[in-house]
Amino acid sequence: MDSMAEIYIERARNEIMAAESLKKLSEEKTQKQTFRIPSNMTFYSSVISHSYYAIFYAAKSILLTKGIKTSAPEVHKKTYDEFERHLVKTGLLDVKLLEIYKEAVVKANDLLQIFKREKWKRGNFTYNTIPQANRIPADKSLKNAKFFASNIIKVIER
Repeated sequence: MDSMAEIYIERARNEIMAAESLKKLSEEKTQKQTFRIPSNMTFYSSVISHSYYAIFYAAKSILLTKGIKTSAPEVHKKTYDEFERHLVKTGLLDVKLLEIYKEAVVKANDLLQIFKREKWKRGNFTYNTIPQANRIPADKSLKNAKFFASNIIKVIER
């Protein structure tokens, strides 16, 4: 596997760990006391952002295994578009997921929709909503990031 692809996988895992840690810090009173964080302060917007980046880096990683690199400007749009064009529309990702699961439990289009929703949420909830209001979207984002990244990593490691 390409060393940059491995770096992106590690970055995706790191982003999930950061999201989990910030979620825990937002919800656990003893953690807030340890770090002297006001009890009403939360980091749900950051959980959403880190969850999105886990998805983004997992997508960049699998694209690199196919020799596809994306870069600025508009690296997020390009990564999404290339993921859709080369992995979803071609059916390649569905075949790889099918090999892993032996039945169509996960479809590439489902992963693409997660990528699309989380990309939107990263912008909307990071810039337009107070952090305390983001608990439910943060929970969903973290769940989506784990699902997306774990499936991409399984395909890459096969």
